[in-house]
Amino acid sequence: MNTLAYGLLGLVARTPSSGYDLMLQLQPYWQAKHSQIYPLLAKLEQEGYMEFTRVHQTDRPDKKVYSITEKGEIALKLWLAEPTAEPVVRDELVLKAYCLQLTDDQKARDLFMERIEHCQEQMQMYEHIMSEMEQQLDGKPDHPDHPAFSDYILLSWGRRRMKEDILWCEWVLDLLKKKEAE
Repeated sequence: MNTLAYGLLGLVARTPSSGYDLMLQLQPYWQAKHSQIYPLLAKLEQEGYMEFTRVHQTDRPDKKVYSITEKGEIALKLWLAEPTAEPVVRDELVLKAYCLQLTDDQKARDLFMERIEHCQEQMQMYEHIMSEMEQQLDGKPDHPDHPAFSDYILLSWGRRRMKEDILWCEWVLDLLKKKEAE
């Protein structure tokens, strides 16, 4: 099984979900498209790691709500005990930064300004979700025994990553200004 399969198992272990709901839950943390998720859900179901119940909907086609099986729980626990793979960095801005001297000054600044704007939007999304969570739960779920603890620490991780990206971009922009001052 691949990492996405284990991620889907982990999500349905917490809350039975439809394919669409799983895609939405994954979006802040993992890039996956419909074309990846739905065939993988079918495969996991066929192999006995998940099962589904069909939910009738009057205004839409019926949906499948997936839940984890005992076989899926065992596989998930074994995977969680394995060492984590090295992080994979696939950031186009990093490649462009490597080639930055080949573009003009304005385009170089634009690259970093666009990233700052993107990070600010993402950070606002994380902060909004965290704020709603804290309001619904009457406080921060910052204790490891709290059911929303995993959500809380991952949202915090996302927010912190965006803040750090913004700081790096601002640093690069300051360095680029030195060239203008010459």
